[in-house]
Order: sequence, then C-alpha cells, then structure tokens
Amino acid sequence: MKVLVLNGPNLDRLDIRDSSIYGDMSYSQLVSHIENGAKQNGFVADVRQSADEATLVGWLHEAADTNTPVIFNPAAFTHYSYALRDAAELVKAPLIEVHLSNPLSREEFRHTSVISGVANGTIGGFGPNSYILALIALKALIGK
Repeated sequence: MKVLVLNGPNLDRLDIRDSSIYGDMSYSQLVSHIENGAKQNGFVADVRQSADEATLVGWLHEAADTNTPVIFNPAAFTHYSYALRDAAELVKAPLIEVHLSNPLSREEFRHTSVISGVANGTIGGFGPNSYILALIALKALIGK
C-alpha cells in the first residue's frame, strides 16, 4: 500500500539547520530512513517536499482523490496555514501529523497547530523516528 509522506518548507535544508533541534541527517538520508521504515511496515512511501503552500495543497487533494494515507510534516505552515488545514480535512484516509522536534518544547508560536485538529494524531520530538512511529500508527489505523 502506498503512503504519501509530505514535508513542508526548509526540511530539504536539514543539513544546514540547527542540529540540536533537527538532528544531523541530510534530507536525502531522511528520505531513505522513511522509505526503509515504510518497507518494514508493509508500505511504499512516496516522499515529497515543497516550500510552496499551493503545491502541498495539490498533493493533499491528490491524496483525498485517491484515498491515500498521508504522513504530513507541514513545518512552519503548521501554525497558520488554514489552506493546508482545509485540504488536510478532505483526506478521508488516515492522516498523521509529524514533527522532528517537539513543537511544545519550543517557542510559544509553535505551540499551536491548525493541522492537528483534522489529523488522526500527531507525533513529534523523536527526530527522524517520528516518521517511523507514524508509519507504525498508520499500520494500526488501517488494520494492516
């Protein structure tokens, strides 16, 4: 089964971001980590990244139209993108919000997620393993 893994702005720049928050993996290493974790859990991961809100909305529409489960790291869009929230709400297959860091342990503006209210669940603070935990949760949600 296919799972769409969507990543928002700046995740493609992990190798130059603050490693104390985002770890020391490059984005290509993160993609490999996700793909391997997906395979171990019986999924094929289609991993995508964009800093463009409209592109992410289009990918969420694609998931809604094809009934494809989604693991979604909206990054900074988490806190204010009602367009992404409304597109995520259209996805009827399970949708799990993920974050590398724990947003609740960071700046106050990061404490609010407009996405979590329409997601099946949120996993954050476990670095790249947040995605693996999301895959495990997704497997349980769909009874795989």
